[in-house]
Parts: sequence; structure tokens; C-alpha cells
Amino acid sequence: MRNVTLRQLRTFEEVARRMSFTAAANALHLTQPAVSMQVRQLEAAAGLPLFEQVGKRIQLTQAGRELLDYATAISALVREAGEAMTALKGIGGGELAIAVVSTAKYFAPRLLAEFRRRHPEVKLRLVVNNREAVVRELAANSVDLAIMGRPPRGLDTEATAFARHPIAIVAAPDHPLAGRKRMRLQSLSAETFVIRERGSGTRAAMEHAFAERGFRPREALEMSSNETIKQAVMAGMGVAFLSMHTIGLELRAGRLVTLGVVGLPVMRDWHVIHRRQKRLSPAGGLFKAFLLADGARLIDETVNLPDGPR
Repeated sequence: MRNVTLRQLRTFEEVARRMSFTAAANALHLTQPAVSMQVRQLEAAAGLPLFEQVGKRIQLTQAGRELLDYATAISALVREAGEAMTALKGIGGGELAIAVVSTAKYFAPRLLAEFRRRHPEVKLRLVVNNREAVVRELAANSVDLAIMGRPPRGLDTEATAFARHPIAIVAAPDHPLAGRKRMRLQSLSAETFVIRERGSGTRAAMEHAFAERGFRPREALEMSSNETIKQAVMAGMGVAFLSMHTIGLELRAGRLVTLGVVGLPVMRDWHVIHRRQKRLSPAGGLFKAFLLADGARLIDETVNLPDGPR
């Protein structure tokens, strides 16, 4: 692997990201034969195939998946080196890659838009995924910062809380328990809960909160997005444990209500997180300081939860 070039790794990374030689060629402004040649040369250096054909599609081999982790990390290090040199020359700007868990997508664009308004010279890249995938992005050093709830375990990170994060049980407004006050969580034991998939932060927060209270729902229906869960609850399929930062619009429109369960909403924090050994670029430091100073206020303005009983 000593003779591998950055261009070969960059080309391989693009093909792996898009799972298409044609799409990668278009993105890199190269011909498809040129992209294929770069990948073949990399495979020759590795001594193993990196892609395999499955029907009409390609997919990574085990060697390809392994090499992709290294290629992503190398790309991040090259970018960091460039930003460090830019900073030493006293030139502003730079690039900033930010990953957010899917629950944060309801306010993340507002945060990024306001940051860009203040610092138009910074180029931003936003990645939205579930918690497990965001942790993988951090571990691979493919993003500079992440916004999520609970900091990841097993990864040496620096996590700083910058905003409160309420999570509650929601139901359709015509649910039999809507409007009742100071219910015990056990009152919902016969309810069907519509829940997020394993690997999501909301699912982990729910399991932790329920375990603390010795509660286990009778039945659970698993769905992979907050939007689908909200639609299911509004349709009367059950109740859900959801971040209140995902339901501001539905609460104001009267399409969802929070149930009056004692001890809820559960209050968590939003954290801005980066790997502890990572030296933040000037742009990364600016964004972190921006979140600590104004993140909570901007989230409140974006989500705009109604006042008083819900």
C-alpha cells in the first residue's frame, strides 16, 4: 500500500459513497474509464477486490469496507492539514462537516443558516442520521462535530451541553387519556407504543426512562422515523415517546397532545461533541462557541412550543 495515492483513495471513496462508477465520475469531473482505472490500481495495491457485482449493482467487499474507514480518515486528516495551514496564514474560512441525529433535523438547518449569516466564508456540510450512524461518523473522523443527546460510550469524546431537550409521551387529541392530569406511567401499560428503531437516541432515552420507572408497555410497533411515528399517533395507532423538539408544529395545530404523566417530560440535554484528540479548526471552534452562546435560544425560536398545558 506504500504507493497508493491520495487521488486513488479519493476516487475509491466517492465510488463507495455513491455505489456507482458513473455517479462518482460525474462528481469528480472524470470519465468513467478513468475512475475504473484508479480503483483497479488501488485493488492491485491492496491485493484484494474492493467491490463485487451483485446483479446490476455493486457493493463493497469486506476489504472494501475496511479500506473505506481508512480512506475516510485520511481525507479528514488532509482537510484538517489544509485548514491548519490556512489558519497559520491568517486566512478566514475553511470547511466544517457536522453530523446531527435525526431528531435534531428539526432545528439544525436554522442553526446552520444563522451561523452562515455570521460567517459566510465558512463552507458547511451537514449529515443527518440516527445515533449509531452519527457515532460511526465521529469514530471515523469523517465529521468535525456532532449534535446529539447522550454522548457516545466507548469513544473518547469531549461533549458540551448547550440546550435542554424535553421528551414526552404524545397522543392524538381524541385519545381517552388526553386531558387527564398527574397520571402514573403505569396507567399507560395497556397502550400500544409506537417507537423508534434500535440505534436511535430517542429509543435509548425511552428505554432508559422506562427502566428507571419499572415500566414495560404491553405492545410496541417499531417505525424508523419521527415523521412516520407522528402520523401513526395522529391516526390513532397508539401513543409515542418523542422529543418535544419534533412536535412543535403538531402541538400548535392541535393535532397532537402531550399526556399528563407524572415526571414527564423527561429533561435531557443537547450536546455538541467531537473526538477528544481532535484539534478543532478555527471554523469548528467558532461553531462550537456559537452553539454555546446562542444555540438554546435559536432552538426555542425554531421549535416554538406552545405555552401552558399541552
